[in-house]
Amino acid sequence: MKLELISFPICPFVQRSVITLLEKGADYEVTYIDLANKPDWFLKISPLGKVPVVRVDDRDVIFESAVINEFINEVTPGDLHPEDPVARAHNRAWIAFAESLLFDQYKLMMAEDEKAYEQAWHDTEARLARLDEAVTGPLFNGADLSLVDAAVAPLLQRYALVERIAGLPDYADLANLQRWWAALAERPSIPGSVPADFEERVRAYFREKDSHFGRQC
Repeated sequence: MKLELISFPICPFVQRSVITLLEKGADYEVTYIDLANKPDWFLKISPLGKVPVVRVDDRDVIFESAVINEFINEVTPGDLHPEDPVARAHNRAWIAFAESLLFDQYKLMMAEDEKAYEQAWHDTEARLARLDEAVTGPLFNGADLSLVDAAVAPLLQRYALVERIAGLPDYADLANLQRWWAALAERPSIPGSVPADFEERVRAYFREKDSHFGRQC
């Protein structure tokens, strides 16, 4: 089976799928596009004009990162979901929850001034606390990596970066998230899922947007 991942280098949703591909040892190719100038061929295969998209055998198209990750999990050896059906449903619900947090995070990083930045952080703190309570540790379900870990790793990676550059009040108090990120960061799939110059790319992107966070970069 030939898998082609249509990608943008610093997209967290793409990164979720790259982590899954790497953790499952899947063979795949990457095609990068410019999201500011999307090619016509891409718009024809991506109903929402978003990445990631996976082309299977140059024919079938799968979109939405959570769906792509479920597909990858099904067509490769091993299983990144718990065996118990209730636990699987629980994991899928937290994957959806994490997707909403990625949008919250982008709003934070795009906030135009310090007041809007602080408000965006305040608006998401309670939801992060709920996620913090759900973590078993060291990874979401314990010792074994799951699709929840692949879905949340980009979120935690970016929060660690934002906290270091611009500061996040009381983020250190979310101790389970801190330990979760420390455990994830040790896995080769995490640095392997982004370009070597990932941090500079992120800094440059938000500097160009002239957001509050970008002005700290």
